[in-house]
Amino acid sequence: MPGAAPPPLLAVRGLSFARNEIPVFGPLDFSVDAGEALLVQGDNGAGKTTLLRVLAGLLPADAGEIAIEGQPAGASLRARAIAYLGHLPALKADLTALENLHFSCGLFGRRRGQLPGNALGMVGLAGYEDTLVRQLSAGQKRRLSLARLWLMPTPLWLLDEPYANLDLDGITLVNRMVQAHLRGGGAALLTTHGAYAAPPVRTRMLTLGGGAQTAALPEPG
Repeated sequence: MPGAAPPPLLAVRGLSFARNEIPVFGPLDFSVDAGEALLVQGDNGAGKTTLLRVLAGLLPADAGEIAIEGQPAGASLRARAIAYLGHLPALKADLTALENLHFSCGLFGRRRGQLPGNALGMVGLAGYEDTLVRQLSAGQKRRLSLARLWLMPTPLWLLDEPYANLDLDGITLVNRMVQAHLRGGGAALLTTHGAYAAPPVRTRMLTLGGGAQTAALPEPG
């Protein structure tokens, strides 16, 4: 309809997951609009990682619906719309840093106007183009994973503890990447243990465990 608001980038209704018939989370109802971040918090075992894996299609939900821009989130749509950054770096140890990025671009495509070499510079890995991934530190591997994420032309980011293995400069890097992604019309879900990690963007919070609930965080200054 003319003037109708666009559907949320991600909408979840009645989403539940159980392991060995023991509920992990749910039922959950939430949505994330373009230009918005959702910060997922909760104690260890509350289901933060599991939720992101269900949204990414890596685990099957027991109940509920997931929609992306108003369409049911089937496998092909998730592949086009979602980038998932998990605890593991998802890098090939016997390829160089630059080869890993070219490999990723061959699989998923590339964000318009961005090049693998430039992405390495953006994450602080200029000069490591020809270094094998197995020779990188944990923090450098995390930065390389962030460069891969940045190159993917997907509107929805699912970031599981994106600040892990990063120093303060790395945390600032993640926040700047999220800001730029949201400015371009994307959205992000981030899991974290610490409120300090909330990026300075329009953010809501989803707390898992003890009765999941959502709340708006103050607008960034």
